[in-house]
Amino acid sequence: MHHNGLRTAVLLGGLSALIVAVGAWLGGGTGVRIAFVLALASNGIAYFFSDRIALSAMRARPVSEVEQPTLYRIVRELSTEARQPMPRLYISPTVQPNAFATGRSPRQAAVCVTYGLTKLLDEAELRGVIGHELSHVYNRDILVSSVAGALATMITWLSYVAVFFGGSDDDEGPGFLGALLMMVLGPVAAGMVQMAISRTREFQADESGARLTGDPLALASALRKIEMGARRLPLPENSRLTSASHMMIANPFSGSGFGRLFSTHPPTSERVARLERMAGYRR
Repeated sequence: MHHNGLRTAVLLGGLSALIVAVGAWLGGGTGVRIAFVLALASNGIAYFFSDRIALSAMRARPVSEVEQPTLYRIVRELSTEARQPMPRLYISPTVQPNAFATGRSPRQAAVCVTYGLTKLLDEAELRGVIGHELSHVYNRDILVSSVAGALATMITWLSYVAVFFGGSDDDEGPGFLGALLMMVLGPVAAGMVQMAISRTREFQADESGARLTGDPLALASALRKIEMGARRLPLPENSRLTSASHMMIANPFSGSGFGRLFSTHPPTSERVARLERMAGYRR
């Protein structure tokens, strides 16, 4: 928990430094003062509203127990088993099978599944996926993941601001070339923020989730199905989705475009092999 808190502080501090540097570049002393205020506001938004940003990117809505009784029962049983508060539940209309958890802590956590996931997996596999996502919550790594996603969105937005308010081509501002550079480097910087998130967190969530459910093979089977479904139905690589993609249980993109820069997922085959070893399988 302490380590993830430190990494979150570093991410917020890095965003502040970037905003102030751009402010100085665009507006000198006045730009620095404006950028400082903007940095404070951005940090507050990233920390307190990161969950809403991620859920909005997937067009997720709260789901009731009447709509998804099986999902509610699984989450309630696993939360009780872990002696943790039950998170808020959301569903995204996306037909691609996927899921993610977001929020600052177990009390503010939310778990989101896509419509496609509920149609593709059987109950044991869905239980494995929910166990994985709840483990992200209980391992306390959703804070840094959620904040990183919000910061990535803001950095991309900052690059667009540089395009529209970049000044002229003289020495008083970055000019067209400087604005173009910011437009290119903004999404790259967002990718670097997300790449700072350790890929081992997925292995840890797989292991913790499998121990919580007691069924590593169900999660392994779910991961295979999710990967195949994501390949058949890749999501469009727009800035909002790429900024939230690192929180999903599987890479939602095709892997051939810009979205691959944002991927923090280890190979599914390696995740499956580890889960099979947990179940006693030897290769």
